[in-house]
Amino acid sequence: MKLKTYKVAIIGGGPGGYVTAIRLNQYGINCVLIEKERIGGVCLNKGCIPTKALVKVGELYNDIKHSEDFGISVTDLSFNYQKIYERKNDVVEKLVSGVEFIFKRRKIPVINEKATQIEKDGDYYLIKTSDTEMKVEYIIIATGSKPKELPFMKFDHKFILSSDDILNLTELPNEMVVMGGGVIGCEFASVFSQLGVDVQIVEYFPNLVFNEDIEISKRLAMSMKKSKIKLHLKTSVDGYEIEGDKIKLKLSNGKEIVTEKVLMSVGREPVFDVNLKDIEFDTFKGFLNINDNMMTSVENIFAIGDITGKLMLAHTASKQGLMVADILNNKINNVHKVIKNLEYKNIPRCTFTHPEIASVGYTEKEAKEIFEDVTIGKFPFSANGKALGLGETFGFVKAIADAKSERLIGMHIIGPHATELIAEATILIGTKASIKELENIVYAHPTLSESIMESIEDLEKLAIHKL
Repeated sequence: MKLKTYKVAIIGGGPGGYVTAIRLNQYGINCVLIEKERIGGVCLNKGCIPTKALVKVGELYNDIKHSEDFGISVTDLSFNYQKIYERKNDVVEKLVSGVEFIFKRRKIPVINEKATQIEKDGDYYLIKTSDTEMKVEYIIIATGSKPKELPFMKFDHKFILSSDDILNLTELPNEMVVMGGGVIGCEFASVFSQLGVDVQIVEYFPNLVFNEDIEISKRLAMSMKKSKIKLHLKTSVDGYEIEGDKIKLKLSNGKEIVTEKVLMSVGREPVFDVNLKDIEFDTFKGFLNINDNMMTSVENIFAIGDITGKLMLAHTASKQGLMVADILNNKINNVHKVIKNLEYKNIPRCTFTHPEIASVGYTEKEAKEIFEDVTIGKFPFSANGKALGLGETFGFVKAIADAKSERLIGMHIIGPHATELIAEATILIGTKASIKELENIVYAHPTLSESIMESIEDLEKLAIHKL
């Protein structure tokens, strides 16, 4: 039987892989997507989308519990977690089936098998899957990542859960310990706490979401303590025992916690189990090495997304993939589009806790280490009219500028709709406009975005509504 031949093969159908396949198809480039499970990868099926469906439930339930503040009385408040679980699955199904429909309408072939081997075959590469072989000229590796385990503590999917496992719970536990106070751990801690679960976080570092600006991290910790989430910072889990229907954790500070469930959220590790000679990995963490054009050490083989370890976010993978599609369009269709290097520092980072956190650019600590002189502007949501009306005044916007060039180089937000507001900050930083130029922008009133305006004005100590 004659082998099928494609111009490009994408291995992995997550937000990097499937987006790239669609863009290549839009460019008229013959491509195939190889994905052993459903299109959408971790993000659509087991990560970003289902967790945000739960985030909405937590926020709504919390708002109703505090409705008396708005003069609205609610009695006999309760929820049905089975229905919450089903709604979460419905949201995932609608989104994933929608993407699958796009592939069907565009006639983009999808091989629902696992890629096992790649080998050179003249001017082509031969890709072998569990049941298929194909020849391609270019390959894009987008195989993603998976939850990390500790050497002495493996997922048993009953007491010790991964982020995948916790999304499959059909009943809420009464109590839960989250191992790891990073983005994923804090998001789940926030949601389950809002739904009445007794939550504790054990974090090795001295701060939650340790990659964020220190002020943001401290304010999040303050909010979580207020929500009765117990924090064990600068602490690790040294061992555990199963005791009947519970698990006992032994902490490095000598304390012990007995709980029903443990969410182990200590990071993610790359997934790449395809046999491919001469491909170079980062020897420390196991990510694939790439250059600025996402090219690996093997000619005509690219890598995008979590497998590259650059910034493990869905929108990073998508942008990397779109850039590779443009590179291939230049090569294959003789297009001459100018492609700029991706500035990973200027990719927005969002954490869907309560309150939300979002940031882009440098933290204050990073900025002070890199630039000669920096200026800081801050504005609290407690002085914003829209935030007062919403009853969500916790938090602030923090702007960071390079004093010499007078350019905005960082913005950090904790508070209402931070994950939406950060898009504006990303644009402001991306345009490299000066502070004087930004002052000419007119903001609508009353909006939360006025807090961004006033944080920028505060860089020159000119914020109108700040004492």
